[in-house]
Amino acid sequence: MSEVLSIRIPRELKRRIDKLKGFVDWKNEIIRFLEDRVRYYERVKIIKEVHKLLEAHPTFPRGSVVKAVREDRVSH
Repeated sequence: MSEVLSIRIPRELKRRIDKLKGFVDWKNEIIRFLEDRVRYYERVKIIKEVHKLLEAHPTFPRGSVVKAVREDRVSH
């Protein structure tokens, strides 16, 4: 099933589009463009959500992990 999306565009742009009818399949061009943009913004949204999650985690002082690994090696 499909839905209708209606937008207003400048009159001059519409005239230019009309001149290219038969040469460009505008429906498919617009659908492909929207699909690409939706995928892009879905990724951006996920990256921002992951970034927020990472910011919520505690951070360790620089070098503390190296120190812990060295201590573990020495203890064995």
